[in-house]
Amino acid sequence: MLPIDSLVVLSGTGLLALSIVTAVAAWSWRGWLELQHHRFEHGATGPRAQDLPAVGARIDLADMKERIKKLEAIAAGVDM
Repeated sequence: MLPIDSLVVLSGTGLLALSIVTAVAAWSWRGWLELQHHRFEHGATGPRAQDLPAVGARIDLADMKERIKKLEAIAAGVDM
């Protein structure tokens, strides 16, 4: 059997460890909420996605490039 002093020390250490873990979890949760709030206010897409054209615009651009290649081939007299 453990003496009462050991039980008090173990209980105190466990409570301290639990308090530290809880404080870190609360701090992390607050940081995550601030990040989500920031993302919500500044747009969920982020700055990188705004630099890229939309999917439809990329498809149209690829289609235009293909048409230009065909027109250049026609102008050069190449049969396709």
